[in-house]
Amino acid sequence: MGRAFEYRKNRKMKRWGAMSKAFSKIGKDIIIAVKASGSNPESNSRLRALLQNARAVNMPKETVERSIKKGASKDQEDIKEITYEGYGPHGIAIVVETATDNINRTVAAVRSCFTRAGGSLGTTGSLDFMFDRKSVFKIKNTGIDLEELELELIDFEVDEVFAEEDAIQIYGGFKEFSNIQHYLEEHGYEIISSDFERIPTDQKQLTPEQEADIEKLLDKLEEDDDVQNVYHNMA
Repeated sequence: MGRAFEYRKNRKMKRWGAMSKAFSKIGKDIIIAVKASGSNPESNSRLRALLQNARAVNMPKETVERSIKKGASKDQEDIKEITYEGYGPHGIAIVVETATDNINRTVAAVRSCFTRAGGSLGTTGSLDFMFDRKSVFKIKNTGIDLEELELELIDFEVDEVFAEEDAIQIYGGFKEFSNIQHYLEEHGYEIISSDFERIPTDQKQLTPEQEADIEKLLDKLEEDDDVQNVYHNMA
């Protein structure tokens, strides 16, 4: 198994642990996707992917439709995607992805979390070299030959394919998202969900006490309504 598999297996992030947080995240992503490319999933591949994600977490149909209407409404304020980078205690690199209609509120909240934990917020792009951005797809496992599938997708920078329970995880190039999505749909693979992830190029070992310090900071960041994703390089 490769780096993405080990990272997925070992990381301690409570990503989408609360159902309400999952709904909020997908809802904002839907609004952004609709504003960017319209409300028709047939012609909006990103929206189509997000509707699959919504079904995967049993997001109510009414909630999904409400988000689509907000995205299509001229009265809906623009939601901007802003990424913050910094170091937590013990030198752990942390990347925070947000979606916000008030940048001043969001940056103040994120900076406060870092400062109170004994960390510091850095400049945008300062930690890019420490994480690889990947397109991630989960498809239904119907007895698919993993090596054959990986060979099929090699032109899309797919470098890791592995089984996880009754599904298959696919990690490919960040810029290849739409190409991978199109290939899977065209060849009859059932996509359960898809997204983007940041995989650390190297992970740092900490003591249990130090890990607890980082967990407290991650919890505080994830509690913020503007925060969509949090990534770190703690092993």
